[in-house]
Amino acid sequence: MPSQMEHAMETMMFTFHKFAGDKGYLTKEDLRVLMEKEFPGFLENQKDPLAVDKIMKDLDHFFSLIAGLTIACNDYFVVHMKQKWKK
Repeated sequence: MPSQMEHAMETMMFTFHKFAGDKGYLTKEDLRVLMEKEFPGFLENQKDPLAVDKIMKDLDHFFSLIAGLTIACNDYFVVHMKQKWKK
């Protein structure tokens, strides 16, 4: 059974791809649409006109962390599964 964190990562990746489409990245406009759909009211109540720009920058850092964790988990599971298959 997936952990809460694994489920959260799956949801974030699914949501990212839903709004990024086939190009594999979010444009500023994609992020704005994502924010409007997934966080209704957030942008309406935002007083900072650069909020989307700041969120975009933070997301770059966040997704770098997520990507690193995903790669590390993948590497672990590949090694683990190879050991399991040998038994």
